[in-house]
Amino acid sequence: MNTKLFLILLLLILTTPLPAQNGTGKIEGTVVDAITQEPLPGVNILVLQTNFGGTTDIDGKFEIDNLSVGTYSLRFSFIGYRPIVKTDIVVNSARPVELKVQLKESVIELEGVTVTSGFFEENLTEVNSVKTFSYEEIRRAPGGFEDVVRALSVLPGVAKQSAGRNDLVIRGGAPSENLYLVDGFVVPSINHFGGQGSTGGPLSFINLDYVKETTFSTGGFSAFYGDKLSSVLKIDLRDGRKDRLGGKALISASQFGLNLEGPVSDNSNFIFSIRRSYLDFLFNAAGFNFVPQYYDLLAKYTYDIDNKNKLSYLFVGALDEVKFNNNDDEDIFDNARILGSDQTQYSTGISFRHIFDKGFYNINLSRSYISFDSFQNDTLLNPIFLNKSKEAENQLKADVVIKTNSNSELNFGGSAKLINFDTDILFPDNFVTTFGDTLPVNSLSENINYYKLGLFSSYSAVLFKHLRLNLGVRGDYFNALKNKIYVSPRFSLSYMFNDRTSLNFSTGIYHQFPSYIWLAAFESNKNLNAIRVDQFILGLSHLLDDDIQLKVEGFYKDYKDYPASLTRSYLVLANTGAGFGGAEDNFSSFGLERLVSSGSGFSRGVELSIQKKSAGIPLYGILSLTYSQSKFTALDEIERPGKYDQRWILSFSSGYIFNNKWEASLKFRAASGSRYTPYNFDGTQSIANYLTERLTPTHSLDVRVDRRWDFDGWSLITYIDIQNIYNNKNISSVNWDAKERKAEENEEIGILPSIGISFEF
Repeated sequence: MNTKLFLILLLLILTTPLPAQNGTGKIEGTVVDAITQEPLPGVNILVLQTNFGGTTDIDGKFEIDNLSVGTYSLRFSFIGYRPIVKTDIVVNSARPVELKVQLKESVIELEGVTVTSGFFEENLTEVNSVKTFSYEEIRRAPGGFEDVVRALSVLPGVAKQSAGRNDLVIRGGAPSENLYLVDGFVVPSINHFGGQGSTGGPLSFINLDYVKETTFSTGGFSAFYGDKLSSVLKIDLRDGRKDRLGGKALISASQFGLNLEGPVSDNSNFIFSIRRSYLDFLFNAAGFNFVPQYYDLLAKYTYDIDNKNKLSYLFVGALDEVKFNNNDDEDIFDNARILGSDQTQYSTGISFRHIFDKGFYNINLSRSYISFDSFQNDTLLNPIFLNKSKEAENQLKADVVIKTNSNSELNFGGSAKLINFDTDILFPDNFVTTFGDTLPVNSLSENINYYKLGLFSSYSAVLFKHLRLNLGVRGDYFNALKNKIYVSPRFSLSYMFNDRTSLNFSTGIYHQFPSYIWLAAFESNKNLNAIRVDQFILGLSHLLDDDIQLKVEGFYKDYKDYPASLTRSYLVLANTGAGFGGAEDNFSSFGLERLVSSGSGFSRGVELSIQKKSAGIPLYGILSLTYSQSKFTALDEIERPGKYDQRWILSFSSGYIFNNKWEASLKFRAASGSRYTPYNFDGTQSIANYLTERLTPTHSLDVRVDRRWDFDGWSLITYIDIQNIYNNKNISSVNWDAKERKAEENEEIGILPSIGISFEF
């Protein structure tokens, strides 16, 4: 953005005298038992630092009206249950705030200890490596583009690949090892312009405005989740407003859009959004030769049949397109280095929940679809690589939760998935890598159906009044492989010394099936095994104050049966998956070669995090420090550093809420440089130097200022977000410049100011 234009817009936003009013709003919602989902009547609710409060009725519902606009914290308490505090609840006059609060029975009894309010929620089945973020905590994250995934970058164990990508690298694992769930539905990738067989991309297509909260597990997750190795990101969407039709018009750093929501009948509601990027307008106006554009859409319908039965429908999708402006020889040369990909993807499904005595069950029927149209040309505009692939998954899933008694629960279920994989790939000539290897695939065409089955069971209980135990096991079946059945036991234990301190341990076996594209090139690739990682996590959690939590965790991940290349004896596919791929990384992530399950490796490290919630003093923040090491071994049996071996990661994010109008925040991040392979004088690379070098350390500071206006029935939020405010040009990669005949360091964008405007009615 032009600096003068940015400053003018900044002054207009900060100084325009709008007729703001001291409006009021309300908070409403439901309180339920966390296990059975039964409504809890008589729950006491207190709006902290005010005289407002209330109780839930016979249906567990509550309403607190006539609150002045602003940010609040609510305390929920009920006899026999652990009290919790919900922070960062922003009240305006445009839309009622709706909460669904889940209380857990206080089955851990410690003599002489007063139970404190729970600012930090405990997970019943996962004792380590879990963080929950509310909508507001994600929205205001500096440098986050109001993106669900980018807000997670401050958490321990999350490595940063580049400023322009959402590739999640968790504790040394590849970006393909992450599981995404949106309202309980598995979504293969939630990013625009995602990589095939991976989960990254530049920007998420999930509209944050409809996110209720996210729960992110970076390891040790329960047997409920399968077919992924490193992390689980659960995104729970809220329902639509129930009082009247409303919506929001918005423009942010890269897109503009429209939201609508409201009631359909007395017991049903909807949410809807459509957004479009405007990067193509800016890129074309600036004369860029690489022009991306995208659309995304989200729709949800919720029907409360009665107090015990609920039906919902969800659709999320994205349409991505890349255009190359080859106006001159320089444009053609630059574009020849880029793998373009037009994509269409969506996930849709219908779910039914029934609450019965002491429990509930869910039944989900869903479909996900991704179409890849990838292409890369040489400097004569002849195709280097053409790939037209379609991946469609149809899944039926059911799970049951039963509260067996006051201190234990049983969770079990299963899933069946029918997959259609269709691909046409063309290499016009045998492709020679920069290491001198010739990839054996010239063309490939396959249309095949697969199916997967999964069963799981998990039991959680509290023993001896201070010990929490979780036992789980899952079995997975994939008919495409020679060895089709895999069993994954899980175990975790948490010992509570007192009401503030606990020692936690979790371990388990995790399996992930090979990507469909990896199985396509050669029939022998179907002899691959599922990738396996054995995880061990030991952690200590301590409350420094009611709203300040300290966590220290050590982890060890032991990888086995990772696909390794027979053509490239140094390559294990654990070192692939980030970025856009293509010729510059020798098409390594596609697995278009003979593969065997002979790769192995490990990742180990220690993490420290301190988090403060915005209660009392309106200061919030999170500090995390990670030290880790990862190494992998391919067929040549040489142990090498992993591609994602990023030794030190320091993140600090904090903000202050001055009043109901102004808020400011910042995020600082520093990390060791990523691994790379240096180039020889002639543009080739040597196996002896594979991943031996490290980029220079990266660091940046993002700053954000939010300004709110509230009127009678509508509100306006504007923000200024400046990424990399001191303009440090971090190095993201090293590539060979064929024109200059030398290696060049690719710099990330320096200082990047952006403005967001959100009008809610």
